[in-house]
Amino acid sequence: MSERLTRERLAGAGAGYDPVATRSASIGADCYVDPAFLEVERAEIFRRSWQFLCHEEKLREPGSYVTARIQDRGVVAVRGEDGALRAFYNVCKHRGHEVLAGVAGRTRQITCPYHGWVYALDGRLHRARHSDRIENFDPSAISLTPVQVEVFCHLVFVNLDGEAPPLADQTEGGLAREVMGYAPDLASLTFAHRLTYTVRANWKAVVDNFLECYHCPVAHRDFVSLVEMDTYRVTTHGTWSSHMAKAGRAENSAYGVGGASVTDHAVWYLWPNTALMRYPGRGNFMVWRFVPVEPEETYEEFDFFFESETPAEAEMEAIRYIDEVLQPEDIGLVESVQRGMRTPAFERGRYVVDPEGSGLSEHAVHHFHGMVLAAYRRGAGAS
Repeated sequence: MSERLTRERLAGAGAGYDPVATRSASIGADCYVDPAFLEVERAEIFRRSWQFLCHEEKLREPGSYVTARIQDRGVVAVRGEDGALRAFYNVCKHRGHEVLAGVAGRTRQITCPYHGWVYALDGRLHRARHSDRIENFDPSAISLTPVQVEVFCHLVFVNLDGEAPPLADQTEGGLAREVMGYAPDLASLTFAHRLTYTVRANWKAVVDNFLECYHCPVAHRDFVSLVEMDTYRVTTHGTWSSHMAKAGRAENSAYGVGGASVTDHAVWYLWPNTALMRYPGRGNFMVWRFVPVEPEETYEEFDFFFESETPAEAEMEAIRYIDEVLQPEDIGLVESVQRGMRTPAFERGRYVVDPEGSGLSEHAVHHFHGMVLAAYRRGAGAS
């Protein structure tokens, strides 16, 4: 842990926080601006949590692979000839070069492009050029370093922490039941579109905004016409929360939902930076990731999965609504919050809580902050 972030400062981040949301204050503004907090978050949150990689469709065939970076750590997931799905650090054991380049592809073996060391799809070193000239060199003792990988609701996740419990265990089966209950067609949906954004705000400010709809009637007039706000309910669980509402019963100003087969707004937050979503319309699913780049910069990646890889016009209308209306509204909000965090006028605030758990309540933000503070405490213990 950075010497700049002492145990006392970590404790101060949660000054006023109470396990009971109605009497709690939020985490401090420093958590959103000080680089030392992001350093702890990278170590204690992002390198110890399940991170979304792709839909399993990209890794169905033997030899198919997908690469990614989990903060500053490169990983690759690959389907073996034996049908097993494995993940490794994307690092050659010879000189540290990345063994696979590009986002995705297919290969019969893993060949490092630097010196040509060849690994089998199960990670074992198969051949090292001219290694017969090296003393005490045992190729059978060398393999790519494994990373945990799991297929969860037909989505592939990886975890850099070799001791982390499976995602299915962490969510105690409840999240999978809900997701598959609302999206039984998820296995057959296909990647169709991606939106990306760079937001001038801390990643936690982006998550905070996502986790409450208290701001929706004020800031999202079109969205509140899409769903019935009186049916909106938010429920928190161990490492996730659900955000459910019925689709609007009248015409809305967001996008057309005529003939929709999906009539629910079903959204799940998965610790720490993933949102899973099912919007009113045809069969669909969305995965939204909030990735910290710098203390005051977040990269967002928004993947859409539909019944066909070419979105229908109604689906493009929904994408345009998200891209041209909803996202600009939210980005404007969180960037304004970030500017406010930098002023001496704001240190921490209160949560507005509805005991009935409506969408107008901020108890899911309180739940998220509790998990952040637990990570800070781990960081303080490791210092």
